[in-house]
Amino acid sequence: MSQGTLYGLTQTRALAPKVIIKHFNLDVKISDKDEVYHKYFPLNKAPTFIGPKGLKLHEVMAISVYLISLADPKSKLLGKNAAEYAEIIKWCSFSNSEFLATVAKAHRSIIGITPYNKKLVDESLSYLEQVADVYETRLANYTYLVGERVTLADILVATFLRRGFDWYFGTEWRKKHPGTTRWFKTLIGSEYLAEFIPSYEFRDKPEEYVPPKKEKKKQEPAAKKEEAAPKKKEAPAADDEEPAAAPKPKHPLEALGKPKAVLDEWKRVYSNEDTREKAIPWFWKNQYDPEEWSLWKVDYRYNDELTLTFMSNNLVGGFFNRLSASTKHMFGCMVVYGENNNNGITGAFLVRGQDYQPAFDVAPDWESYEFTKLDGSDEEAKKFINNMFAWDEPVIVNGEPREIADGKVFK
Repeated sequence: MSQGTLYGLTQTRALAPKVIIKHFNLDVKISDKDEVYHKYFPLNKAPTFIGPKGLKLHEVMAISVYLISLADPKSKLLGKNAAEYAEIIKWCSFSNSEFLATVAKAHRSIIGITPYNKKLVDESLSYLEQVADVYETRLANYTYLVGERVTLADILVATFLRRGFDWYFGTEWRKKHPGTTRWFKTLIGSEYLAEFIPSYEFRDKPEEYVPPKKEKKKQEPAAKKEEAAPKKKEAPAADDEEPAAAPKPKHPLEALGKPKAVLDEWKRVYSNEDTREKAIPWFWKNQYDPEEWSLWKVDYRYNDELTLTFMSNNLVGGFFNRLSASTKHMFGCMVVYGENNNNGITGAFLVRGQDYQPAFDVAPDWESYEFTKLDGSDEEAKKFINNMFAWDEPVIVNGEPREIADGKVFK
């Protein structure tokens, strides 16, 4: 008999309940938001839970405590006595309200989900340091947050602090917070989280705001000046003088040389012809050559942080602005699927060469995206790419069709 349904696939707060379900092998379905969800949870937030006998829960702490109690009412994950249980709730509540809310506020402003506000970001990051010191004070002397074994506090707080390590806790920060860093490494390598956060890569520097590039105004040609006196000819270089070094390529992908089919013609066809009837067939016949180009599916990693669809589309626009140095070396489309407070970002790119990184790492926030190589000979991959170029069919996400709300073209 089913023990219920958890609503929440990618949201940060949904990870701890998923860990509990997996650890205890509970018969709980994990689902994206559907009609049943919208009927009972009008605030449109996740995670939420529907259990037997009409039980309906929202808030990650309530859901997590219920799931553990459902599996084992005496589980040590909830502490061994009332005092430890109270401490577990203390750490979970503190991290939910003070840490996660603060780190998300700064991140949204820095990457353009909300308008950039330097004062807000500085204040948020300053407060984040104060919050981090609370963890370090405890973890400098203790292995775990409560007692001497893993509890719900460690599991839930680690899933929250992951966002700090994802975005801000660079090398210097980790040196100043060895206790917190050691604890986080222990948790993500534990039996609880290893499957959900595999092969974690720590960042070197915290993410920073990068203002969009402004188009330079074309300068009017200066008025003709009187002819200057002819310059004296320079003496010829000596025979034994070394020749000047060849200029370095302006972009790493220029080292690959000029492809047989440059992007200019494809971009013209895409802009002027019917996408499905003419442009896409032209692309596969004339532009795509697997020896010179590669195809990539690009997904935003933090869909759970997205709110309004137009703001998500602005985020894509900002990303494209920061990719401008790679305009000659790739073409792509990204779309926003879903609706307000329940949307995501995905797309497809044609990239010069076989590696995505040289094309994308010109944008400081490129690590906020996940890159999956696509096989141009695979029909499912071609169908996805065609739809990203045409925007005329729903996107299939986790087996469910999601309508495209908006999108942008990188060309």
